Amino acid sequence: MKQSPDKLRKAAMALDNAIESKNIEEILTYFADDCEIELLRQRLFGKEGVKKWLDWLYKNFWQIKFQPIVIMVKGNTLFEEFIVRARLHSGIEIKSKQAEVVVYENDKIKSLRLYFDRLDFAESVTKDPISKATINRIIKKTLAGLID
Repeated sequence: MKQSPDKLRKAAMALDNAIESKNIEEILTYFADDCEIELLRQRLFGKEGVKKWLDWLYKNFWQIKFQPIVIMVKGNTLFEEFIVRARLHSGIEIKSKQAEVVVYENDKIKSLRLYFDRLDFAESVTKDPISKATINRIIKKTLAGLID
């Protein structure tokens, strides 16, 4: 059954709010039992996968806020571009532009794919000079030919 675009937008905002408030039990209600989450070249399956993702998320981030930029809906698929503003347990703040593709089935998330640049986080958490130099070199190499 096709869901209305407005209903999917509201569901996405409710999930964002639950993640921001770290309400794990509520977050789990948004996902199908046989869902799939994909991020950082990893796939997680089912509610156990959702829990694993949330454990990872909250282990790394003390505070998370989402700022939507663009939300588009086609059929049962929602695409969102957004900014994450997060604070690590160390107090360091991170800003990361991200995107997600969410596929709904029977009012539940069947598939969630998150896309972001892990270097957004690496730059912020790296402390020693060798690691900082390595990250800066990687960034410089990936931009070679794109900018002068």
